[in-house]
Amino acid sequence: MNKTLAVTLAVIVLVVGGIVAFLASWQIPAPSAVVEIVIPYDRFAR
Repeated sequence: MNKTLAVTLAVIVLVVGGIVAFLASWQIPAPSAVVEIVIPYDRFAR
């Protein structure tokens, strides 16, 4: 059982490490359009 647990933990560590490496190297493009939302004055607390 110890060997199975060690293999399972190694696989989990490798998967998490792969996900972290992918997210760290992913070049997410910046938004290209300006978003402007008008909030009515009535929604603010007085």
